[in-house]
Amino acid sequence: MDELATFLAGLSPKKVLAFETSQEAQARVSFLLDKNRSKGLSDEENKEMEHYMLVEHLVQLAKAQALLRLVKK
Repeated sequence: MDELATFLAGLSPKKVLAFETSQEAQARVSFLLDKNRSKGLSDEENKEMEHYMLVEHLVQLAKAQALLRLVKK
């Protein structure tokens, strides 16, 4: 996982830091979070939510590494 974050951060630190999740993905995550609070998620929806959480974790790692690269310059 760290290797992928390092790869992403190596592309262009400024571009990595500027990356934002699409409105569609944000809306889907909000929907899944609301549904989880009210009714619970199906197995498929749980897998989807886990996928979003993993991607978010990787993006945050990449952004942290990109920021470190900019600060060290």
